Parts: sequence; C-alpha cells; structure tokens
Amino acid sequence: MVEKIKWGGWKNVYRIWNDSIEVRVLADVGPRIVWYGWKEGENVLHEVRSEAGLTGGNEFHLYGGHRLWVSPEIERTYFPDNRPVAVEKDDTRILFTAAVEDRAPGTNLKKQIELNVDDNRSAVYLRHRILNLDDQVTELAPWTPTMMRAGGRAILPLPPRIAMDKEHYLPVGHLTLWSYTDLADPRWRFGTEYIQLLQTAALRGRFEEQMIGTFNPWGWAAYYRDEILFVKRAPVVARATYPDFGCNFEVFTNQDFLELETLGPKVVLGPGEEVTHEETWQLFADVAGGEDEDWIRRAILPLVRSAES
Repeated sequence: MVEKIKWGGWKNVYRIWNDSIEVRVLADVGPRIVWYGWKEGENVLHEVRSEAGLTGGNEFHLYGGHRLWVSPEIERTYFPDNRPVAVEKDDTRILFTAAVEDRAPGTNLKKQIELNVDDNRSAVYLRHRILNLDDQVTELAPWTPTMMRAGGRAILPLPPRIAMDKEHYLPVGHLTLWSYTDLADPRWRFGTEYIQLLQTAALRGRFEEQMIGTFNPWGWAAYYRDEILFVKRAPVVARATYPDFGCNFEVFTNQDFLELETLGPKVVLGPGEEVTHEETWQLFADVAGGEDEDWIRRAILPLVRSAES
C-alpha cells in the first residue's frame, strides 16, 4: 500500500507499507529512503535532523537513510540531489527518478530507485539504475550506502576459513583500507569468520571516521541494535572487476551513524547506456544480543540464511 504524506518538514514523502513494516521515500529531493522499520516501531535508519525539510540549493546534503551514489568517490559523487523527484507507481512497484545531473559537478547521469515491498514479510526489494545521458563515455560503479541509526554494530562476513593445504596456497580475499582506517581503533572487532564495527559517539581512537572494504563472497552484511537485526544483501558477480581494489561491500562509521554499503562491478557506459544494481533488505525482531562469533553463528546466521529463501 502506498500513500503520499508530509513528514520531517518535507511535503512529498511516499509511505509504502504492508502488515509488518513501512518505508518512507523523499520525493522533494533525492530520492532518499529515509525511513524503514516495523509499523509502530522505530526507524532503523539514521536521520540527519539538522537537514530535515531542506530543498534546493547547490550544497550536497546527506539527509539520512539510503542513497544511490557512483564510485569512484570524486567531485561528481557529491552532486547535490536537492531537486524534486518524478514518481511512477503501479500494482507491483514504485519508481523514483531524480532530475538529470546536468550542472557542475554532474556529468549528465540520471539515477532511479525502484522499490517493491513484499506483501507479507519485512523484505524490501530495491533496483538502482544509473543512466548515462551525456554524449561522452563514462566509467563508474553503482554504490549504495545505507546510513544506520546510531548505537549499533555492523557484521561483515569474511571468506571461508580453511586450513592451509595444497589447495589453499593462494589468497581468498582482501581488506581495503583508507587513510583514516586504524585497525587498533576499539570500534573494530576482528574475528575468525566476521568483522564487526561498532558505532559510538565516544571517540577513543585517532580518527573520528573508520572504514573498511572487502570482497564478500556471501553477498550479505547486517546491522544489529536493541534486538533488531537489519540484513542487507546484493548479488555477487563472479570474476567481475569491483571498485576500491575489488570491494563489493564496505562499512563506515563516525560519531553520528554507521553505514552498510554495497557496490556493483565497474562498467563503462556509452551515451544512452545504463547499469542496474539490486539489493534486498529484511528486518528481524526479538533477536537476542551478544558480541562474540558464537553469538553471530547462533543468533544471526540462521536468520540470514532464512532470508535467502
């Protein structure tokens, strides 16, 4: 079910819901998915309260929630998506189309987010589309950061752990580091099978920001806070060339929020060509808390696997 509402200072917000969950998407700017959670529950996404209701202008705003970006992270990534969004809907999906990025620092890209809420479950299906409307070829990768509510932790699975033998001489994965990535920062939890990143306002490391990227063959990452589990998954394209030295998943945090980010393979788009990138979201309630990898294997992994069906 879909209705247009006023929310957060914006006049054109689309609320999409079923019996379990609801989603809210901005159409005055963006598009940005700014609300996802259980009906009558809390928003699991981060809201930038100081930017609520803003429209127009030439300054880029985060606004909060989920956005569609392009990698690599250069000036055009920060195109200010502050103009109204076109909305089309039918019985199966709702499509949000941003204005063409036709002024500096834009390169005539057009971005779309197509959203479909499962009839019965908490699942939300997203198809992101980037169209090249320029007369020049451009190279990019779709990039979809999701800003999560403060106070939780990201869970990022590592490639399979197998003892060294004749079949396992070569590496199976990598970590991509940024200049501000500090592996000694206490927000990191490095385990045998998982990396965890905690979001906290308390800064005890060298840098406010922390970030890591990986090639994640499992195709999922999760966020846990107060007995609510958010699972985000994206297709893994075998033998594709991914950005940031081969990353298809990245996690980021600062003192305000945490991000779960997926990336599609790098593509070269000619004039009129497009690329799509899909994600599936799912929520789980009443998930017992914990911190170690036994907790992840016992409480988190069965839910992730159930979401695959």
